[in-house]
Amino acid sequence: MGLEGWATHIAESQLAEALPRRWAHTQGVADRARSLEPVVGESADLLVAAAWLHDVGYAPPLAVTGFHPLDGARYLRDVHASHELLVRLVANHSYALLEAEERGLREDLEREFPLVDDPFLLDALVYCDMTTTPDGKRTSSEERIAEIVNRYGTDSVVGRFIRRAAPDIHASVTRVQARVDAA
Repeated sequence: MGLEGWATHIAESQLAEALPRRWAHTQGVADRARSLEPVVGESADLLVAAAWLHDVGYAPPLAVTGFHPLDGARYLRDVHASHELLVRLVANHSYALLEAEERGLREDLEREFPLVDDPFLLDALVYCDMTTTPDGKRTSSEERIAEIVNRYGTDSVVGRFIRRAAPDIHASVTRVQARVDAA
């Protein structure tokens, strides 16, 4: 079984039954990641695997801290001894450091899972996540952020984080879209 097959199996086993809407989102994010293969190059398999696994930390048995990027990354590292770069992508997807700060977990996230050295790869994962609806359909980053604020509430931890991260999210999406358009 290749990296994508393994990642798909892990994500499906943790999300499909317990969190079907999150599973639909995950499938959409993975489809979006596959569409970026021509612009991501040799890291395409890693991006697709990270797309499958980016929300695995929402699975009820894995939700230890309640902060899904950290919970998912710890699970992948500790239970599956996953590739370090894959784990760091999952831990840091969609500007997770800003949400970690809101939750008092930034030092833990930074210490355990430093940012990846390839900013475009992280941008690509942001693009895939933030242009996919909770139901797995394509959307704009503006609509996605508005949906998140509406779902969680403006003053919630997630609402505060996503509003802070919005300019960076839009910039990531713009950078990836520019590379897609140039390809």
